[in-house]
Amino acid sequence: MENQWLQAALWMGLALVATLLSLRIAISIALLEIIVGVIGGNFLPLQRTEWVNFLAGFGSILLTFLAGAEVEPEILRKRFKESFGIGFLSFLMPFLGAMAYAYYIAGWTFPQSAIAGISLSTTSVAVVYAVMIETGYNETELGKLILAACFITDLGTVVALGIFFANYDWHLILFMIVTAATLLVLPKFTPWFFRKVGSRISEPETKFIFFLLFGLGALALTAKSEAVLPAYLVGMVLAPFFLSNRTLSHRMRVTAFTILTPFYFLKAGSLVKLSVLWHGVFLIGIFLAVKIIAKFTGVLPMTKIFGFGKKEGMYTTLLMSTGLTFGTISALFGLTNKIIDQEQYTILVTAVILSAVVPTIIAQKWFQPDISRDSKLN
Repeated sequence: MENQWLQAALWMGLALVATLLSLRIAISIALLEIIVGVIGGNFLPLQRTEWVNFLAGFGSILLTFLAGAEVEPEILRKRFKESFGIGFLSFLMPFLGAMAYAYYIAGWTFPQSAIAGISLSTTSVAVVYAVMIETGYNETELGKLILAACFITDLGTVVALGIFFANYDWHLILFMIVTAATLLVLPKFTPWFFRKVGSRISEPETKFIFFLLFGLGALALTAKSEAVLPAYLVGMVLAPFFLSNRTLSHRMRVTAFTILTPFYFLKAGSLVKLSVLWHGVFLIGIFLAVKIIAKFTGVLPMTKIFGFGKKEGMYTTLLMSTGLTFGTISALFGLTNKIIDQEQYTILVTAVILSAVVPTIIAQKWFQPDISRDSKLN
């Protein structure tokens, strides 16, 4: 019989090791948790049980919600051209590049190539948001703009996944109607509800948000979509409220980064099997290179057009080159629906995880912009 407490101790022990390492070296805790997860998944008796999968999934949903809540509608309106231009090309170029390579050169079928293109088109909201929180850039206009561009990129990814693979039935219609109605009602209802219940030790506000995320997530899965999509949208429509209620935002952030997101990032790393990598190491390298080159081709010229400084332009391009949440979700969608096989899944997931690690380390080490306090948004 599985010893759940032993497994919990192993997972939390790895999270603690990653945290202690992050105190010594200037690398994002999210990336260290991925790296430690790779080691743990290959050399420790880690088990991805149902409860681990649930906590990891909950972590990705909550982190995506919090990232959406950091995207100020004012910034999206004020810098729409920059956000849309950078975000759209950040999606389009790697989507076309990876799909073309998989189909014309690697010899994958068209549905398999579409999964490859979608998986590698993403920008990791989870990684970018975690980096922003650690560095304080989430309080700056540059950070807000990058998060807004991430939203455009990942919206393109989700739309592409829906166009190519969604089941167009009443479940999808129901999901779209309920989500749209919820998004329309929430901005007015949430402040009223929170005033009624007040701030209490039992945390009714947090439970209300969790209820929303779980309910919409259930509808999304029924419609063969992904639970992180409504979480992102709910976060965006509630952004003005959360930005004015920093106490609640802080409490939810503590919940996410203490117990939930370590399971998500550690699990992402544990999926990488070193024994399998040697067979696909060449293709992994090619897909990683295709993604990063395509991101640079699309994003870097746009940062110059919009007048970014050299360091800001490189920092933005590198962070937009990351992938994790929607990338692994898209690859897992392909595996679960028998569109791609286990080897193709391992190749794509490894390339996605490497795209979360490599550009972020380079961005943090050599291209962090010198942003003064005066440039922070109020």
